[in-house]
Amino acid sequence: MEDLSPRPGDLDAIETASRDEIAALQLDRMKWSLSHAYENSAFYRARFDEVGVLPSDLKSLADLAKFPFTTKKDLRDTYPFGMFAVPREKLTRIHGSSGTTGKPTVVGYTQKDIDIWADVVARSIRAAGGRRGDMVHVAYGYGLFTGGLGAHYGAERLGCTVVPMSGGMTERQVTLMQDFKPRIIMVTPSYMLSILDEFRRQDIDPRKSSLAVGIFGAEPWTNAMRQEIEQSFDMHAVDIYGLSEVMGPGVASECVETKDGLHVWEDHFYPEIIDPATGEVLPDGEMGELVFTTLTKEGLPIIRYRTRDLTRLLPGTARSMRRIEKITGRSDDMMILRGVNVFPTQIEEQILKCRGLAPHFQIELSRAGRMDQMTVHVECTPGAADEIARASSARALAHYIKSVVGVTTRIEIRDPGGVARSEGKAKRVVDNRPKE
Repeated sequence: MEDLSPRPGDLDAIETASRDEIAALQLDRMKWSLSHAYENSAFYRARFDEVGVLPSDLKSLADLAKFPFTTKKDLRDTYPFGMFAVPREKLTRIHGSSGTTGKPTVVGYTQKDIDIWADVVARSIRAAGGRRGDMVHVAYGYGLFTGGLGAHYGAERLGCTVVPMSGGMTERQVTLMQDFKPRIIMVTPSYMLSILDEFRRQDIDPRKSSLAVGIFGAEPWTNAMRQEIEQSFDMHAVDIYGLSEVMGPGVASECVETKDGLHVWEDHFYPEIIDPATGEVLPDGEMGELVFTTLTKEGLPIIRYRTRDLTRLLPGTARSMRRIEKITGRSDDMMILRGVNVFPTQIEEQILKCRGLAPHFQIELSRAGRMDQMTVHVECTPGAADEIARASSARALAHYIKSVVGVTTRIEIRDPGGVARSEGKAKRVVDNRPKE
């Protein structure tokens, strides 16, 4: 693999600024963000008033701990536009992600927000080894999901040529890679492994492809998967992190020269680590739940958003800004399946729609070949135990889950009493995917 370390003059000044300079900028921008949220969002005004804090109470970065958290439930409860801090007609774009009710959690962007998003994704691509003039094959999904368009605008901002392929049509993906010869691919890591299988199915040596950099996000992936991709393609595999509530992809990114964790772009996103049980802020280096406050967002400022992702904050290495470790797990019950957020409550809601099914179920996650799979084990009711009724219920449930949640699922119908019970909290999810 070639050396893709940045050249002199490649980096933004803030990427090599001192910690004091970064902290001063953060404090100034945080004061603005808190004031903007309080003055323009009825939700945040009520939330701040409820706990008795004002934006003027922020005298130092440590004072952020006085302010209340924001959760995904807040976005659901204010669906669709109740948390915005600008009039709807001032928004340039709306994105959304799936929620437990089947409705998306809606996020909005002003033109300035879109420009900043493009800037941080461009910075992330450059940190991964991308350069102006590179061709970037974007295989993230386009649409309400922030992955495709986030990658697209960032690559264009950097001055790259974009191939907006989106997901699916794996055979065609490989054909176009062979014909167009992109230098960079942006895609989920699990789908990259499917692309690898297609290279081999077509009897094409992946190590002879034009790809030099893969930028992978939208789902957790291991260093073992990184090694397989890098060795198979003779390319660099670099992690990118983001979430739609905070911005989208580009909140943090690994640097290709170190690959030692994701540098948070702290000039736009302020990270904290908290104890997920108590909410207490933990010092850098301790494992806990990642929390973000946006510093420059206009359309939907986010104050102390609980991501539920578990990680640690570490000192900067390739950049001055702090790093987060690869995400090791979550503090809630959300699953990420092929880039889609899935909650057990979503599955339960679909089961309850189906005649002949009892509300006793368990979700099994497994890996068949390259792709993660979900199997829902659910009981039939005593009066619907014949094979015809079971098959009908299984088809209906698979259809509802695909339509509402957005994932393809295997359904196993069991006899009444066939799903394991628990005397305490039900164990809804069994993860049988291989560990690193």
